[in-house]
Amino acid sequence: MDAVTYPDEAVITYMNRNLIPLRIPSDQQPLADEYGVAWTPALFILDREGRTHQATVGFFSPEEFIPSLLLGIGNMYFHKDDFTKALDHYATILADHADSDTAPEALFQTGVARYKSSSDPKPLKEAYEQLKREYPENTWTKRAYPYRLIQ
Repeated sequence: MDAVTYPDEAVITYMNRNLIPLRIPSDQQPLADEYGVAWTPALFILDREGRTHQATVGFFSPEEFIPSLLLGIGNMYFHKDDFTKALDHYATILADHADSDTAPEALFQTGVARYKSSSDPKPLKEAYEQLKREYPENTWTKRAYPYRLIQ
């Protein structure tokens, strides 16, 4: 990622505006053991308390890296029950990165966040129907499959 992704201007700008990046060698102890780093690059989205909200391993192109970061930050807000901020991050992925690998998960999470913030199950079914239309073979469509039964 040093040769392609990290030098990308959009990646640099996004990271400088939204994250506190920390680079740690994979053999750095005790952190490598604490976070279970077995292969690199390993990327973690942590909150201020050090809790992991997303962990990924492997190369990301610049086009996939930013939506992955958006998803991780959105998931952090989701886990903290700040559904408004989570939905904002998921919406950015769906609007600006709809062709990314993270878009189906962002769509799934949108349905769940909307449900959790309202207790109305209709967003779950809506998310499934949109996943079925736009990403019919995706894992997230399969995970949302039970939501088709919601009345």
